[in-house]
Order: sequence, then structure tokens, then C-alpha cells
Amino acid sequence: MLTSVNSGARLDRLPIGPFHYRIMWLIGIGMFFDGFDIYIAGTVLGSAISSGFSTLQQNALFVSATFVGMMIGSFMTGFLGDRYGRRFTYQFNLLIFGLASIAAAFSPSMTVLILLRFIIGVGLGAENVVGYSTMTEFVPARSRGRWLGLMAVFVVTGLPIASLTGYVLIPIFGWRVMFIIGGIGALIVWYLRKNLPESPRWLESVGRRDEAEELIQSIEAETARGAALPPVVPVVTPIPATLAALFSPPLLPRMIVGCVTLIVINTLLYGFVTWLPTFFIKQGLSIATSFGYTLLMGLGAPIGSAIGALTSDNWGRKPTIVGASCVAILFGIIYPFIKDPILLPVVGFALTVPIYVLVAVLFGIYIPELFPTEVRLRASGICNTFGRGATIVTPFIVVSLFQSAGIGGVLALMVGLLFVQIIVVAVLGVEPRQRALEELRPEQDPVPRSAIA
Repeated sequence: MLTSVNSGARLDRLPIGPFHYRIMWLIGIGMFFDGFDIYIAGTVLGSAISSGFSTLQQNALFVSATFVGMMIGSFMTGFLGDRYGRRFTYQFNLLIFGLASIAAAFSPSMTVLILLRFIIGVGLGAENVVGYSTMTEFVPARSRGRWLGLMAVFVVTGLPIASLTGYVLIPIFGWRVMFIIGGIGALIVWYLRKNLPESPRWLESVGRRDEAEELIQSIEAETARGAALPPVVPVVTPIPATLAALFSPPLLPRMIVGCVTLIVINTLLYGFVTWLPTFFIKQGLSIATSFGYTLLMGLGAPIGSAIGALTSDNWGRKPTIVGASCVAILFGIIYPFIKDPILLPVVGFALTVPIYVLVAVLFGIYIPELFPTEVRLRASGICNTFGRGATIVTPFIVVSLFQSAGIGGVLALMVGLLFVQIIVVAVLGVEPRQRALEELRPEQDPVPRSAIA
């Protein structure tokens, strides 16, 4: 019989080493293809509508089908991940969207493509939940924000890469090549991820203590490489959280924060960013110019995510969320009034950066930190379900606003949602900066642990 584990404290006191980098790359590359597959919507739909393969209304159905699938995937993966483990779940979802993406490349009609996009969405929704949550459980508290922010950089790098790939390849091979690239990439990562370990925190939380202890010992040995490790800072053994606890104080306010912020950021991304090529084409730009503008603005995605990764540990999660929301509001108000063809992508770039600061902090860092290990994936999955669910109707609202009020009408909706987000985070949000996950449990006193800060 192996000794009792103390997974959280033992993982948090480890120095960053090759183990952490291996975990980051194995999770991060999979999440890159997740982001790539999401963001190909902009270039694919712009090309499909230009070639007559689809209509504006069918494009809206395509986007909605994606988010119906992502909503279902987010919800299901929360329960699967907390019940069967992180490792099983992230392998399962990669296989789903990898195979479905390849099949989508051979769609004979837009109707079939929309159906396959729904299946792809199931896998995409699952990957987003389990990837960030798994990384959260491995990284020490002192640098958790930076590392999780880097995960978001992997994801959003899919935006400029998808835009560049579409700009280069779609005029030559057509939009179908985008699905082939995304699908093959996902299946390659699925094979490589077979060596990714289970989360010791999850193993301990479900009573598989011997397995957790064995895994922790192997991680410690790999990280130490013969040197002495820092002492373990003891933590109070927490009371296990239940699903019902998510819907009553003190976890309920965190659920409200999670749901509201993910509704806002999903609407920003999929009510504005992914529609940019379509907006540009409908405003009279050529498909090449549209993709070029989108690529330039998309460069703000990794830059914004990197800023979020660097500031969340230094400034804190709440100040970063509120600050980025204010900057996005400023440029969101300015953008509709820009007519100059040179200034348009520049101001668009300036608007894209704070949006992706929010992407990094909300998706990658803040939401997974809010909930105990026993229900982390379920809670994150439910919050993502609300976020993805809101985007089911967003395409139809966006089309209506764009047709009646132009890009200004679309941006007015985004600005209003950002104001709501600022209020909710400022009033109900907690600050997890440099605090162990176990300390963030509401039933415990939030005393900072300077030993690991």
C-alpha cells in the first residue's frame, strides 16, 4: 500500500521543468488545432458565399450548428471528465473532431457540411473545457496564470494561421483543403497524446490514491533530477464538493461570473471576429482584400493572449479583465466610424488585441480556477454550455443587425455586453492570483500562501 498523497501541495512546490513543458506542448498543440478548426469558419464561409456554394442565411446556420455542437460537447465533457478522467476525455474529443473534419472536406452540399460541422462542434467544445482544466491541475500556483495564458496563445494562434492558410490555399485548392488540414493535424495529436498522464489531483479526488501517489512520485523524480525538492506546504484537507454545491452559495456567484463572462466573450468572438471576412465582402471588398484585412487583424490574437498571460499573474485576473474590457469598449465605439482603407485594419487590430486578452484570461485562466477539482470540469462545462448556447442565436442577431444598421449595429451589441461583464466581474468575481487551487475553495479561509507565491 502506497502512502497517502497530498497532490495539490506537492505539485505546487515543484520547480518548472521538462515535465511541465512536455505537458504544455502535448495539450497546447491539440488546442492549436482546436482553434484552427474553429477559426477556419471565417475564411471557409467567405469563400463559400463568394463561390455560390452557400448563402448568408446558410452561413448563419453553419455558425449556429457549430455552437450547438460545442454547447453539447462542453456539457458532456464536464461530466465525462469528472467521472472517467481528463485523459480519456481529451483523447475522445480529438478523435471526434479529427474524423469529422476530414469528412467535411468531401461535403456534397452546404446542408451536409452544416451537419458535419455540428459533429465537429461537439469535439471542439469538449477540447476547450478539458484542455485548460487539465493544465490548471498540473501547473504551480506561482506561475499558473502565465502558463494557462500560453495555452490560450496556442489556441488563438489558430486565427492568423487559419487566415494565412486560407489566403494562400483557398484561391488554389478551394475551401475544402482547410478541413483536411485541421482533421489530419488533430489525428496526429491524438496519437501523440497517448503518453499524456492523468491528473493526480483528479485521481486523489475520486479515491484512487495509490495511482495518484505513484504518479506524483514519478513526476517528482523527473522534476528533481536527483536534487532536493522544496518542502511541502501543508494544506487543510477540503470537504469534497458536489454538483449541487454549484447552485447554492458560496459557489453560485462564481457560476454566475463564469456563465456571464463566457457568454460575453463567445459573442465577441463569434458575433464579430469570425464574421469579418463576410462583413468585408458584403461591404464591397474583394475576397483577397477581405482575407488580407482579416489576417492583419488576426495578428492581434496571439499578441492579446500573450499580454493576458503576462499580466494576469502580475496585475491579477480581475484588473486584467476589467481593463481589457474598457479598452475593447473604446475601440469598439471608434471602429464603425473608420472609413479609411489603411486605418480600418489598424483600428481593427487595436480592437482585436483586448478581445484576445479576455480570451486568454477567461477561457484559459480564470474560469477553471474558480471551482474545486471534484467538479471543475462539470462547472467549467456548464459555464461553457451557457457561453456556447448564447452563440447559437448570435449569428441570426448579427445578420439582422448588420443588414439593418451595418457594422455599427453589431459593435453596439458588443459594447453593451462588455459593460455588463465589467459590472459582474467587479461585484461577484474573486481574485485567484498566486493562490493554490485548494485555497480557492469557498469553504476555506482565503489566506495567501507566501511559500509558493
